[in-house]
Amino acid sequence: MIVGRKREMEELRNLYESNKAEFVAIYGRRRVGKTFLVKEMFQDKMTFYHSGLSPFDKERKISMRDQLEAFYASLQRYGMEESSCPKSWMEAFRLLGELLDQIDDGKRQLIFIDELPWMDTPRSKFLMAFEHFWNTWGAWHDRVMLIVCGSATSWMLDNLINSKGGLYDRLTWQIKLSPFTLGECKEFFNAKNIMLSTYDIVECYMILGGIPYYLNYLQRGKSIAQNIDLLFFDRNAKLASEFQRLFGSLFVNPDDYMKIVRLLAKRHTGYTRDEITSNLGMTSGGTFTRMLESLVASDFIVSYHPFGISQKEIRYKLCDSFCLFYLRFVDGHNRQDESFWLHHQNAPQLNAWRGLAFEQVCFAHVFKIKKALGVEGVASSESALIIRGDEEERGAQIDMLIVRDDRVVNLCEMKFLSKAFEPKTEDEQTLRERIATVQELLSFKHTVHLTLVTTVGLKANVHSGVFQHIITIDQLID
Repeated sequence: MIVGRKREMEELRNLYESNKAEFVAIYGRRRVGKTFLVKEMFQDKMTFYHSGLSPFDKERKISMRDQLEAFYASLQRYGMEESSCPKSWMEAFRLLGELLDQIDDGKRQLIFIDELPWMDTPRSKFLMAFEHFWNTWGAWHDRVMLIVCGSATSWMLDNLINSKGGLYDRLTWQIKLSPFTLGECKEFFNAKNIMLSTYDIVECYMILGGIPYYLNYLQRGKSIAQNIDLLFFDRNAKLASEFQRLFGSLFVNPDDYMKIVRLLAKRHTGYTRDEITSNLGMTSGGTFTRMLESLVASDFIVSYHPFGISQKEIRYKLCDSFCLFYLRFVDGHNRQDESFWLHHQNAPQLNAWRGLAFEQVCFAHVFKIKKALGVEGVASSESALIIRGDEEERGAQIDMLIVRDDRVVNLCEMKFLSKAFEPKTEDEQTLRERIATVQELLSFKHTVHLTLVTTVGLKANVHSGVFQHIITIDQLID
């Protein structure tokens, strides 16, 4: 059963039913469900399927020969007559074309090659052979539909989607598969008969980030706290080593990428490029640029311009919820308590983390916040506001501003609480100071609306009138 993905499914159905050759690339973060989507939709229609061998092998590097042998095995599985294993990718794709010609029955031929980037080992000339296969065989067969997937998003972008070489403008469609939204997570849990409150669904999202592969580990009849202990803190925790596996399967030099991500996890507003290189002792050159671009393309980090600061000062911040949680509570900790999460539900460190993690959930669901405000059709930009302090002026930091083209700025205050937020005198004073700070940076044409995004809602009192809008997590989910 496929949960969500309605737009992607409709697109794939239309492509399958077209009367021309189709070359489709599906990309997105590892574990997001690319393979599952294609298999569930087309498993009884597939003419040929192959998946590249994972390079994450502790024993040895996966070689071109290994990849060719695996491809040869797939050819034989789909009916290729006995022959010798190809010695090059040019020969391998020639054999694939011959096999498809041989088993052609006049119907749509769907070829699915999964984890395509893994097959491109050093000095293998894989990409050249793959380009030749599509340009001289696939594109000339109107009944062929080729779907390729890859978790190494930067490879997919560089070599397929933004290709300047032999595959330039050859793709007929591309799909970026994103993590589930909160609403899709709720649909997923309902389909699995896992009963969770709205509060628990959001906390689960703050930890696992809407990644279907991780959500599939949750067990019915157990609380979120029990499940998180089983996944991260139990002696046989399923995701205890996932961080290393994740980066090892995506990047050639995973240690450098993990260093960047570990640094970004330390400051939720992020770092500038110069701050990253200075802290890590890296050289700010082309290689470093490609590393940042790869992390952005893979949805681990985002780049943004803080409101009120020069457009030249780009910041990079970690946005992947799983990585944020893992680096905060698992990485480098040798915890002996196998029920750590269950035993520390009300600990200050968990409450502090919840506040920051909820902010990231809100950034991921800005479209829902705008819908709740009734302005989903209004163009906007979202950013943090960072004002550096000095000896005379106190600095300020506002986590989310939604700057709209209708000249309204929503100053968002996020509160992840177990009950309705009840503002006190000092809360109102701080909030009014923030409104004044933002207003000073805007033209007289703009209006600032203080917007509360929270769990249950707002408890009315003499201070609650400072808020113009109240949005609850029910509105983020439904």
